[in-house]
Amino acid sequence: MLVSQILKNKAQGVLTVSPDSIVKDAVDLLTNKRIGAVVVSETGKDVKGILSERDIVRELCRAGDVTLKDKVENLMTRAVTGCAPSDTIESVLETMTNKRFRHMPVLENNEMVGFISIGDVVAAQLSELRMEKDALTGMIMGN
Repeated sequence: MLVSQILKNKAQGVLTVSPDSIVKDAVDLLTNKRIGAVVVSETGKDVKGILSERDIVRELCRAGDVTLKDKVENLMTRAVTGCAPSDTIESVLETMTNKRFRHMPVLENNEMVGFISIGDVVAAQLSELRMEKDALTGMIMGN
């Protein structure tokens, strides 16, 4: 299965925050949308970084509640690894596992076309395994 197939099942558009947004606004977005990370972007197509719940918690522990008044760009993860719509879910899952992150922008021609989570990838992989199981069961049963 390819990343492009995961994107077909997701809502269109990617939620972003600007680098100069304050962390409190990003926290409100994460909470209201029930998501674990948001892309930091100036245009909605570029990727300056990713701000995750982990980034926020780490800084809250270090600096306290003053963190909520800080700018997103001061907390975001800048070294972002992306994938392409043509990448396989296996390769994306391997990258996410090896690099220990849970969110990945999907890039095409250096522009963001989607954003996937490890949950999206696992759900797609489970769906693929279910289809394979059903096909094999059908072959064995003569259907």
